[in-house]
Amino acid sequence: MNVEEALKAAMSEHVADVRAPAMMGQAVRRRHRSHVLRSRTAGAAMLTVVVAGAIPGLTALYPDPAPAGGLNGPATARSESAAPATDKSELAHPAATTCSYRMDTTGTAVKKVGMPPSKPDLKAKTMTIATNHGTIVIRLATAQAPCTVNSFAFLAKKNFFDNTRCHRLATPEATGLGMLQCGDPLAKGDGKSKDDGTGGPGYVFDDENLGGIPYTRGTVAMAQGGEDANSNGSQFWISFSDDNTQLASQGSAYTPFGVVLKGMNVVDKIAKGGFIPFKGDPMADVRGEGSNAPKIPVIIKNVTVSH
Repeated sequence: MNVEEALKAAMSEHVADVRAPAMMGQAVRRRHRSHVLRSRTAGAAMLTVVVAGAIPGLTALYPDPAPAGGLNGPATARSESAAPATDKSELAHPAATTCSYRMDTTGTAVKKVGMPPSKPDLKAKTMTIATNHGTIVIRLATAQAPCTVNSFAFLAKKNFFDNTRCHRLATPEATGLGMLQCGDPLAKGDGKSKDDGTGGPGYVFDDENLGGIPYTRGTVAMAQGGEDANSNGSQFWISFSDDNTQLASQGSAYTPFGVVLKGMNVVDKIAKGGFIPFKGDPMADVRGEGSNAPKIPVIIKNVTVSH
C-alpha cells in the first residue's frame, strides 16, 4: 500500500464525519458570491494523531507536524532543519507526466503571463516566499502534485507574485479555520475590496493529491470554491491550525502541494495580529461576501522555486 492509499484508509477508518463547508477561493465569489459556511468542531486535530501513529511511511516524505494548539503552539509547524529523506519510490512514480492547463472563461480579473508548459519539472524541491515579514520555505510534493508545482514554478519565473498582497486571514475563533490566503495578483488586502479573492492567472487546472497530505498546521494547499473542483488558479493558503483537518472529512477538494519547512513564525506573527472584518462584518467572510484581511499587511516580495 502506498502513502496515499494508507492515508486515505486511515482517514476513512479513524476520522469522524465532521460537517464543515469548504473554504472560500476565487470561484466562490465569482459565482455570484454564493454563501460559504464554516463551523468549528471539537477534535478536528485528531487526524494529526492518526497520521503519526498509523502511517509510518508518511513521515519519510513529509516532516512531522507540530503538536496541536494553533497559535498557542510552537513557532514552527514542521522541523526547520534540513528536509527529510525523500521516499524514492514516490519520486519514481509521479502522479502525472503531462499537464493540462485551460483558459479561465469565467470573466474574472486576471494578470496574464501566459500558460505553463505541459511537461512538468519533476525536480522541483522547494518554494521560497519572501515577504515583508520574513521568508517562508515550503517543501514541495512535486511527485504527488506535479502540475500544481509546475504552475507555481512557471508563475514564479514570470514574477507573477511579486509585490502582491495576501488578502485573507481566517481564524479558528471567527470561522473555524486557521489559514493565511494569498495568490490573488490584484488583491488590495484591506478588508474593503469585494473583489479580493477573485483574481488569477487567466488559466485553471485540475485537482491533484487529494488526501495525500492532511490539512494540518504547516500544510500548503490550493484555494478554490467548495463546489468548484478542478478550478485551481494562483491562489493558495497556508494552514496555521489543525482545525483545518475538518475540511478533509467532507471530501473538500483543495490540492495540498507542500509543507512549511521554515517560516511558520512569520505566519504566526500575522495570525496573532488579527484580521480586519470585511466592511466591519466578520461574518461576511463566512458568507462568502468578502475577505477578512490580515491587520498586519502581508506583501509577497518574490517567489522562487528551486531544485
